[in-house]
Amino acid sequence: MAACQVTAANQRIETRDGSRQMHIIAFGDIHMAANACRNIPGIRQADLVLLTGDLTNFGSQREVQQVLDEVTAFNPRILAQFGNLDRPDINEHLEQLGINLHGRGRILNDRLCIVGMGGSNPTPFHTPSEFSEEEMMLIGTNAYQQALDAIAEKNQVDGSRIPVLLISHAPPANTCVDMIFDGRHVGSTAVRRIIELYQPDICVTGHIHEAKGCDSIGPTTIYNPGTLRSGGWVDIHITNSTLHAILQ
Repeated sequence: MAACQVTAANQRIETRDGSRQMHIIAFGDIHMAANACRNIPGIRQADLVLLTGDLTNFGSQREVQQVLDEVTAFNPRILAQFGNLDRPDINEHLEQLGINLHGRGRILNDRLCIVGMGGSNPTPFHTPSEFSEEEMMLIGTNAYQQALDAIAEKNQVDGSRIPVLLISHAPPANTCVDMIFDGRHVGSTAVRRIIELYQPDICVTGHIHEAKGCDSIGPTTIYNPGTLRSGGWVDIHITNSTLHAILQ
C-alpha cells in the first residue's frame, strides 16, 4: 500500500497537477464499510484522503488493513487514525505503515499543518480505545506542540502563514456536533479546551453519528460528517494559505 510518510515535521506529497494548492477529502466512522468511498466525487483525484477514526468495529489488524486497501484502491495518498471502536493495536499498525495521524502535528507541502487526536473520551460502552480527559488533553497538547515547533521552523525560512487542520475523532463538548438523540452533549472537554487554546482554522471530527453538522468555537469551524456509509465527508481546499471546507 502506497502511503505518505509522516515521520518528518515537514513532509511533501505529490499534488495531482504539481501546484501548491491542495484538495483534501476527510471522512471517518467507516465501520468496515470502506467501499462506500466509491461514492465520493473526486476521491481518485484528491491530493490527500484523511480517515478520522473508527475504521473497524472492534476489528483486528487484518480487518483494518482490509479497510485501508479498499480506500487506497481509490486513492493511495492517505493518512489515518484510530477511533474508540478500533483496538489499540490498530494505532500501532498505522504507525508501522507510516500513515498515523494520532498524537502528531506536522506540515504538509509547506502549506498545511495537520494535528491528529484519535480514540475518544470515556463512553458508557467501555470501547477499546478510550482515554480520560486528562490523557486526551496531554495527547492534544503534545501533538499541537509538534505542530507549533514545525510552524516556527517554517516561519524562520519564509514567514508565510500556515493554516492548521485538527482531526479529532471525538468532537468537542457542548457543541451541535456532540449531541446524541436525547439531547445530551457527550463530547470531549479536552478537545474543546485544545480548540479554545490553539484556535485551529478547521476541526474535522466524528464519533457521534447522529450529530452530523457544523458548529464553531471562536474562529474555529468544526465539521462532523457523520458516517461514511450514510454518505458523509468533508471537502477541504487550500488556496493562498486559507482553508475552505464544505460538509457533504
